[in-house]
Amino acid sequence: MTRSGRKSYSLREIAGRFGGKIAGDSGVEVSQVATLESATSEAIAFLANERYLPQLKVTRAGAVIVAESARDATRLPRIVCANPYAYFARVSALLNPERPSQPGVHASAVVDGSAEIADDAEIGPCAVIGRDARIEAGCVIGAGCCIGDGVAIGAASRLHSNVTIYHGCVIGKRVILHSGVVIGADGFGIALEGERWIKVPQIGRVVIGDDVEIGANTTVDRGALDDTVIEEGVKLDNQIQVGHNVRIGAHTAIAACVGIAGSTRIGRHCRIGGASGIAGHLTIADHVEISAFTLVSKPIARGGAYTGAYPFEPHQQWRRNAAQLRHLAELARRVRVLEKRRKQPRGSGS
Repeated sequence: MTRSGRKSYSLREIAGRFGGKIAGDSGVEVSQVATLESATSEAIAFLANERYLPQLKVTRAGAVIVAESARDATRLPRIVCANPYAYFARVSALLNPERPSQPGVHASAVVDGSAEIADDAEIGPCAVIGRDARIEAGCVIGAGCCIGDGVAIGAASRLHSNVTIYHGCVIGKRVILHSGVVIGADGFGIALEGERWIKVPQIGRVVIGDDVEIGANTTVDRGALDDTVIEEGVKLDNQIQVGHNVRIGAHTAIAACVGIAGSTRIGRHCRIGGASGIAGHLTIADHVEISAFTLVSKPIARGGAYTGAYPFEPHQQWRRNAAQLRHLAELARRVRVLEKRRKQPRGSGS
């Protein structure tokens, strides 16, 4: 223990868990993570970008995590590794473990008698568990959650307060759903008949793989016929809309406020920037990176980086450029005419 009363670990113990090489005193103990700027002697900080080298030289951290290229940039005790930021994430999880489940069903919870709940699961205040739901070992169901009929939730998953999972959906193991998440609401299925819209029943499910994390107020619609599928290891930020019958490939990460229209297929190991829009019925290849605010309106067949956002500029300059953009079609027509004339033999006339 340190002066703060928190459990501490030596660099030797940390490296024993996560690897890396120790330079300096391996017996130094740390109990918390911090930035280079704010760290104290009980904290371990990290350097992932060399622009922060000046902060490394003056930090008060007890130890640091650095790449091989920065090994000699400080004399502080340090762990040298290939990816300091990822290593820092693991150390932070070690020093800041999730609160363990507190087995039992709160007196105010409403649990159907047919539901199967593991003995060590925690069901919080005012939660509602529907018929034939199954909640496996080590799960935490937060206050006010609503779990529909026939829902299955895998072991060690954690639902924060006020999560709603509609009937029949399947949640994998070690899934984290933050407050306000809605899984399995109806997709936007409507058919026009004359001047009226007719609702198309949404009879698919949402199936979520292991180790998925979904941010606050994100919604994932159930499939119209087939399932909406989020594969293992996917990370979704806050306030994302995932339409019906979408499939998101394993280990893809999507930032806040992205909208994904129905029946789109997103590959594995993709990264999608915030506030991007993805039209429906598209296929996006594996290992695609989409910049923030990009509108994707056609398929992407090859991995790589794609950008469709128009960069900001001073307002008056933007207005001048926008005016020119309105005349691009006419300009392109005039260029084609000039090219055609240029290719004509001399003396042929026109």
